[in-house]
Amino acid sequence: MAQRKHSLAAIAGEQRAVAANSPHPKRLALTRSGASTSPRGGRWDEERVAAEVVEPTLVREDADHFITREGFTFAGSHLIIDLWEAEGLDDRPRIEKAMRDAVDAAGATLLHIHLHVFTPNGGISGVAVLAESHISVHTWPERGYAAFDVFMCGDAEPKKALKVLEQAFAPKRTVVGVHKRGVV
Repeated sequence: MAQRKHSLAAIAGEQRAVAANSPHPKRLALTRSGASTSPRGGRWDEERVAAEVVEPTLVREDADHFITREGFTFAGSHLIIDLWEAEGLDDRPRIEKAMRDAVDAAGATLLHIHLHVFTPNGGISGVAVLAESHISVHTWPERGYAAFDVFMCGDAEPKKALKVLEQAFAPKRTVVGVHKRGVV
């Protein structure tokens, strides 16, 4: 647990340092220069991506955030979510809003969010880093498919994030796997 405490404190410290050195305290412009080829042979052109620096949130560091539910003590719930025949999977603002809304609905604490748009198909991969763990996404708009990964510990309720994602992308079919992580 000492490593986790250190990690959360380090993340918050890095955010403060980045914000202090940025001309816009709450925004940080990340630039990736040069062009290269992707592992699949596509081209990554020079891009400018904005990543939000979220104000650090105080997190109780004296607790291990394990929970007891249904007679089990464990670190948290991990939802593996497949959305099929879904809409808006190449729409970066829509995906970011859905992820933020999912974090809020689950009662989690957002530390950082980053999304990357791939060309030419418009697929998006990204992660919302949470004090309670993470939400990640990978989309294949050409297939109408999105893979979400929602892992949260403590009092957060990841199943509430699922409802938000279904509302945001209107899939015709949803497949969900739920796993208890770190069962004692």
